[in-house]
Amino acid sequence: MNIKDRYAPSPTGPQHIGGVRTALYNFLFARSMGGKFILRLEDTDQTRSEERYVKNLYDTFAWLGFHWDEGPDLGGPSAPYIQSERSSLYKKYAAELLNKDRAYYCFCTSERLDAIRKEREAAHSSESGYDRHCRLISKKEAEERVSKGESHTVRLKIPEGSTVFTDKLVGQVEWKNEDVNPDPVLLKSDGFPTYHLANVVDDHLMGITHILRAQEWLPSTPLHVIMYNAFEWEHPEYCHLPLIMGLDGKKLSKRHGSTSIDEFRRQGILSEALINYVALVGASFEEGKDIYSLDELIKRFSLEKLSKSPGIFDYKKLEWYNGLYIRMKTNAELSLLSLPFAVEAGLFGSAGLAPNDKQRELYESAMSLVKERLIYLTEIPEKLSYIFTEPPIAPKEDFIPKKLELGDAVKMLNKAKEIITGLANAPSDEEAENLMKAYLEKDGTKLGDFMMPLRVAITGSKVSPPLFGSIRLLGEEISQKRLEGAINSLK
Repeated sequence: MNIKDRYAPSPTGPQHIGGVRTALYNFLFARSMGGKFILRLEDTDQTRSEERYVKNLYDTFAWLGFHWDEGPDLGGPSAPYIQSERSSLYKKYAAELLNKDRAYYCFCTSERLDAIRKEREAAHSSESGYDRHCRLISKKEAEERVSKGESHTVRLKIPEGSTVFTDKLVGQVEWKNEDVNPDPVLLKSDGFPTYHLANVVDDHLMGITHILRAQEWLPSTPLHVIMYNAFEWEHPEYCHLPLIMGLDGKKLSKRHGSTSIDEFRRQGILSEALINYVALVGASFEEGKDIYSLDELIKRFSLEKLSKSPGIFDYKKLEWYNGLYIRMKTNAELSLLSLPFAVEAGLFGSAGLAPNDKQRELYESAMSLVKERLIYLTEIPEKLSYIFTEPPIAPKEDFIPKKLELGDAVKMLNKAKEIITGLANAPSDEEAENLMKAYLEKDGTKLGDFMMPLRVAITGSKVSPPLFGSIRLLGEEISQKRLEGAINSLK
């Protein structure tokens, strides 16, 4: 079998975690089976579809780094891949169902449908959906009314009995047809198809063999199977993916935190970290292994490794992955990835100002100072601000080591002035530390008592990136100047 699956989003909002996981699993399944992965835009909801969301989709997957084999931007044998450009096809297949007596014209107005709904509510009736009023109209009468231009829709005839299908993850599913939406609309009065007609027709014509989609679409599947049977087509294999839940056991939503990919990007999440983590929310590939490249995920992916239980999205776990992937980057790679955040934050002057060559070189060198402590790329500008801008003089109490006095802090800073040249020119942190220890041992000064005021004077903070590396990057002249400024502020 030539495997073909698809990601078929509606461009009615930005890409989010659930959609990206669906796309990722379809991509991994197709690649693992040597098949094709298709993108189709389901924009039949013209009132909500927007071009900015189409752009967001392309931007998102360009950032994530995996792509489809056929789609609106690439073309392919089943083009066009945008449903609003395929209207004539849906009309053709709606007409086919009418000819087979598997569908009928409906002339009910929205006012009549509203009236039925209100009557049922007033009577506290358990009935729902369409009352099949127009199903009783003869074919001849219906065609005459259509020919005279009367407004109409096309509805599917739901048969009696049950619909049975097998889901790759859920197993065998049997659904009573009386519980399916009664005679749903296939073609709206404006000639546009509903989701169900367009979805089934497109999947068939595009040769889709497997449908991997969120479990929330499971109730729609009996209707789709009925439609496949009405067309006398073989339906694809179904695999309804486990839901993504928050730590509270409820479906992931904005109340849990970020869900849109744009938000994760703005926070400074790396695409590799997001892909790695999202792939594991609902699947398990190898015991005791956490880190997977995209190629490794392709090699290991199979439907059998998917979980039937909902996947839990843990933001702390994603942070752990992001920190791990940050530390796997070289200084040059991390500099390039984080530079837009630094520019936006105004690290090199005003917000939006790009660094000059000297600043850029310094920025790349400074990555080694912060890499081990990072969770997000957005943390870098604040952590490195003291490198590019002289920090404000800290409060006096910050300079004073425990159990010592202000005069002791000034004494320590004067000592630091004597050794700062050696620290600034030491080739490594280890050599700088050895130099400092040897110097302090002469008069028995404690290392902690000496380091606190020195750190605050150089970085402006009691908590900062590695001190020796900072002094080396700042250089002797700037470091000496900051020591003098601190001493003057404490007098």
